[in-house]
Parts: sequence; C-alpha cells; structure tokens
Amino acid sequence: MIKVRKNCRYAVACVSSMGLRITPENRMAVHNSNRFLLQATSAETNVLNVTSSLGPECLVMTRFVAGSPMAAFIKAQLRARNIAFTGPDVPQGGPWGFRHQFNIADSGFGLRAPRVWNDRAGEIGRTLDAKDYDVKQIFEKDGVQILHLSGLIAAMSPETTKCCLAIAKAAKKYGTLVSFDLNYRATFWKGREAELAKAFHQIASVADILVGNEEDFQLCLGFKGPEAGGKDLSGKIASFKEMIEKVAKKYPKAQMYATTLRQVVSADHHLWGAIVREDGKWFVEEPRDIDVLDRIGGGDGFTGGLLYGVLKGWGGDKCAQFGWASGVMAASSLNDYAEPADEKQVWDVYAGNARVQR
Repeated sequence: MIKVRKNCRYAVACVSSMGLRITPENRMAVHNSNRFLLQATSAETNVLNVTSSLGPECLVMTRFVAGSPMAAFIKAQLRARNIAFTGPDVPQGGPWGFRHQFNIADSGFGLRAPRVWNDRAGEIGRTLDAKDYDVKQIFEKDGVQILHLSGLIAAMSPETTKCCLAIAKAAKKYGTLVSFDLNYRATFWKGREAELAKAFHQIASVADILVGNEEDFQLCLGFKGPEAGGKDLSGKIASFKEMIEKVAKKYPKAQMYATTLRQVVSADHHLWGAIVREDGKWFVEEPRDIDVLDRIGGGDGFTGGLLYGVLKGWGGDKCAQFGWASGVMAASSLNDYAEPADEKQVWDVYAGNARVQR
C-alpha cells in the first residue's frame, strides 16, 4: 500500500497542453462527415478525470491563448469536470500565432479501424514554463497528493521537457507522489533521442508510480527485451513481468508499475486486461472481452482509476481492478475520458453487472 499525503487541496495535479478533440457523430469516418462532437482534451487531464468525477478536486498547470473562444471553451469544460487550472493567458500574436491544438479522430466500426490526425502547429502548450506556476503555493500550502506526468507532455518540446523536470523536482521536495506514464511517441522523439532519454531517466528516477507498456520501457528508458509485437497476451504478460523486474532494479524508488493489455478483434470488440506490480507483488487482470464505443482514452482511464485506488489507500489488487474498469468506462464513452457517477458504477463494470439500475 502506497502512502499519500493527507490534508491536501488537490488530489491529483498534472502539467498539460490543453487542446480540442473533434469526432464525427454516429461513428462515421472523418473524411465523409459534416457533423462533429467537440470536447476539451489532453492525455493528462483525462487521467485526472476519474478522480475529479468522484469528488476530489484536481489541478492542471497549463497555458491558454488570450481572448480565444477555444480557450474559453476549454476553461468551461475543465470547470464542469471539477478540474481547476492555473497558467497565463498568452497573447495570440496575430492570426499566424499561437492556438490550441486539434485532435481529429473517428471511432472506427467493425473492421474499419479508428483514425487519428493531430493538428498541432502553433500549439500554445509547447511553450510551458515552470516559472508560470507558484509551486510553493501549489505543493506546500495548498498541497497535492499525486503529480501525474506523461511522456506526451514531457517530450513535446524542449520547453515542456524542462518544465516537467522542474515540476517533478518541486513535487518531490514537498512530499507529493509522482506518477509517470511513459507514453512513447516516435514523432515527438525524432531528432531529440539523447536529450529525451536523459530527461525521462531523471523523471523516472523520482517517480513513485511508473506506467507504460513493454515498448515504452525499451524506447524511453533503454531497456533491452524482446520486440513488443507478435506475442499473444499471455506472452506479453510474461515478458512484461521479466522486463519490470529489470526496471525495478534500476529505479528502486518506484513503488508501483503498471500496464494495460489490449488485443483488437474489431473496432468495437477488444480483449482488455491489466498488470500491476506493487512492492514486488504482481496483480494480473486477465484479458476479458469488452465492447468498445471509442477506444481513445482507455489507457488514460486505466491510469486514472489506478491513481484513484492509490489515493484511497487500496492495495495493488484493487488498484488494478478499479483501473481496468475505469479504462472500460472510457472506451464505453464518446468522450476520451472516463467520468464515473460513483464508485459503485465502476465496480459494477468490473463485476460484469450491466443490469439496469433503478
């Protein structure tokens, strides 16, 4: 059981670049749709959303474009999701200046796979600076139980890399737990491999919770292992355990390691499982059949449920179970985040209880 700080204003905080996600209605493809759902999004706030939906307040450290109606929309969405925000409103700099990124995606259907197109030119989040945030106020006076970072924001630009390192060090100084989801993206790492390998090592060295699949640990932290592709799920469980035992020796401060398991049968039918290692003990949620409305955000939902379990003082077994079910909830929604009504709803998902609740 991982110990967390008490009497904190914020349950989970993150560093993030807020953007907008547009998805076609009725599971149509992007290229032949003319009606879209708009939502505020980021991988990191999607993790926070499990906890914020269940009551505790969360916080995102970010930047906004001053006067932008899209920034106003994002702020309104965060308020509605019980996620506070801090960070400056930066002048746009004219029509060709800063903006909030767009994530353009469809859900796929049957054997038509989902497609995602990132449109990030001029993204304000690439300019994040730790000096924008009063870390003493946030981490010492207000208090944060868990700081969550992901490899997406840590690798986005030299500025965000520096920002994440500084915020992680500040969090540890004030006794906040650090969660790090490696989230490797080849396009973010191109041309910066040596720099990012060093930065990711520094963040992982102070992390209490490390999340990532086998490939993430290989490509982000330099571990050698069998290629991630081509194995069935039982093989992936065995090879992940083998790798994490090596990771634990290099990063002994981490108390928990976790990953999800996914086998895609079709766009709307997956096998979904999870693995958690806490204090040397393994907890495995064997893959089960799940129905999928929109797969994007399932991994973030799992991490969000896992962190909620840590906040509640649960052991690795219950954290794995709640994370598994929170991931299912995200995949059962057109939003790319899980927003449970209460804990019971999540536990009913885990139990396979889909009977009507009256």
